[in-house]
Parts: sequence; structure tokens; C-alpha cells
Amino acid sequence: MMVGAGFERVFEIGHAYRAEFHNTWRHLNEYISLDVEMGFIKDEFELMNLEEGFINYLFNHLNKVCKKELDMYKIDLPNEVFIPRITLQETHEILLNKYNKKSPIGNIDAEGEVLISKYIKEKYNCDFVFLTKYPVSKIPMYTMPDDENKELTKSFDLIYDGLEITTGGQRINDYEILKVNIIKFGLNPDDFDFYLETFKHGMPPHGGFAIGLERLTMKILKLKNIREATLIPRDMKRLSP
Repeated sequence: MMVGAGFERVFEIGHAYRAEFHNTWRHLNEYISLDVEMGFIKDEFELMNLEEGFINYLFNHLNKVCKKELDMYKIDLPNEVFIPRITLQETHEILLNKYNKKSPIGNIDAEGEVLISKYIKEKYNCDFVFLTKYPVSKIPMYTMPDDENKELTKSFDLIYDGLEITTGGQRINDYEILKVNIIKFGLNPDDFDFYLETFKHGMPPHGGFAIGLERLTMKILKLKNIREATLIPRDMKRLSP
């Protein structure tokens, strides 16, 4: 909505809350989200390029400013990363052919994230990989369909050392198409008036992504549990302090 109002590129750092039914080493009900949204993009790959640039900037900054802390944790961050991009379909094939690992339809599970990271590390010597082209059925209703295959979307996840830290993609910017898509998902467009109103007056091609700060921190420091990267953890078992 802010992109459509003329800001064109916006970001926020804020708390996010989820009715998360998992009580695991990587799940929280309250976390800090690093959100980015930008207008006048060509496709989702511009967003991936932006995030890759951010990761490189972050690692260089940490290597300069936090060298003592990184040394304390025995962490050696690369000064430059080039993140491979592979489709979800290719990922499924790699997991099945190389590791005999079957994946859930339209996604990969936690074991799959670990295995594909192992494969990427061995082949590209990179701890990151972008997984692209998730199916329409598994992605929010505002995600832009793929140009070549309308069953797929211009979406991506970023996996870092065996853990998803980012979800993103290009959004639908046409009012009528978005309205139809809301109905396709079994929802009522009237319930989204506050959102759709912006699109009536014209919206540029746009997209964005969100990074889970605690997951990013956990992976940078090679921690075993996301609660170690959280000041005051909030999960299914803990509400106070």
C-alpha cells in the first residue's frame, strides 16, 4: 500500500505474531521480521538480487564491526556470496535422485532443507540457495503467477545452511486480476476492501520479502536453538516474562 502511495521502496523492522503450532528448535510465536517491498520491478529475480546484496553487505559489516564476537563463536563469514537459484521442481528431483528423499507436494520439509543445503554446499561452496517457482496452491493469493506456467508463481524462499530464513516474491499489481484471485482462493473480496482500494488507482509492478531476524542470527552464529538468538522467547510453552 505504501509502494502504491508513492514511496516506491519501503522497509520495516518489527514484531510478527503467528499461531505457530510447532514447538521445535526453529519455531517461535513471536519474532522480529525484516520486511522489504519495492515497486517498478521487472520480476522476482530483482528481489533476489537485492537480498543477495544485503547478505553481502551484512557479512562485510559484521566482519568489520563484530570481529571480536565472531572470533569468540569461531565464525568465519565469507566476504562475498553468490547465491544459486534453482526451481522447486529441480529441488525435488535432486532430493529424490541423490538422497532418495521424497518431498511434500509444493514444498520441501525440514529434512529436505538440510539435504538441499548439503548439495548446494558441495556443488557451489555456498551456504545459501534460492528456491523458486512455488505452485499457486501453496502461496498467498496476492502472489504473481509465472509467465510461462500459470500453475506456478513468481515466488522464492531463501535457505541458509539448512533452514528457510526468507519468503518473498512478486505481487499481483492489477486490481481486477487480484480480485479474481481472491475469489479463487475461496475468500470474499469485500473483506479486503482496505487492501484492494489502493489497487483501484494504479499500482506498479512490485514485490518484496521478509527475513526472520532470529533465524538469520541463529545461522550466522551456528546456534542450536532459535531461543538462543531471542531476547525473550515466545512459543507454545512460554508467555512470560
